[in-house]
Amino acid sequence: MTEPLLSVRHLTKVFAGRGWQASSCHAVSDVSFDIMPGETFALVGESGSGKSTTGRCLVGLTAPTSGAVLFCGQSLLNRSAGQWKPLRQQIQMVFQDPLSTLDPKHSIGYSVEEPLIIQGRLDRRARQHRVADILTRVGLKAADAGRYPYEFSGGQRQRIGIARALIVNPQLLICDEPVSALDVSVQSQILNLLMDLQRTDNISYLFISHDLGVVHQIADRVGVMYQGKIVENAPTEQLFHQPGHRYTRQLLEAVLPAHPDQRKVWSV
Repeated sequence: MTEPLLSVRHLTKVFAGRGWQASSCHAVSDVSFDIMPGETFALVGESGSGKSTTGRCLVGLTAPTSGAVLFCGQSLLNRSAGQWKPLRQQIQMVFQDPLSTLDPKHSIGYSVEEPLIIQGRLDRRARQHRVADILTRVGLKAADAGRYPYEFSGGQRQRIGIARALIVNPQLLICDEPVSALDVSVQSQILNLLMDLQRTDNISYLFISHDLGVVHQIADRVGVMYQGKIVENAPTEQLFHQPGHRYTRQLLEAVLPAHPDQRKVWSV
């Protein structure tokens, strides 16, 4: 039986309150899930449900309070910056705002190449060849390497963000609301790109989103988060057609199809 690429068990993050009367906030509470090689697992929920905090805990951007996270059998928790360095090659993030990872003073070619420089991999000529190749794979041109972030549209910038994440050949990509700032037609293009890359590279995705329509298109399995907990974890089609939790049904009813004949109302 294939072992999970990522295994999360009882992950919890508590933020301490401010002031002597302030209560603590359980942003993530007892969250558990697995991601298999080549699989897309989505975390979906409304704002404040804990899904983004979960993603940040997995890559060391936020320190969890307790729990266990195993990647290829190795624990990801309580690692120093130096201990994280080799794992950055295997786990990368794509953010909602790609400009947060692109320095406006540098060409996008440099920004995409930078992870290779940090990792100390390849000589300059080989790195530039790799940049040209990955830009082409994400639907841009090799010549775009000399241009700057402000010269690109939002969808093109997200392609650049994906290229920067993929340049080191990661096994797992954590995508935090990667298409929420894009219009519908561009969203579809980026989702199709991610699915094409997954088919060719067998990469795994943790896809974090509030948009059930987007999740339905890309995910193999879905975890529904509510008040810091996963209240339902099921294969995508099962969750959309036979939701088991009241909150899941409420989320689905909030995005009913426009045509009445396509609507399905569950008892909540």
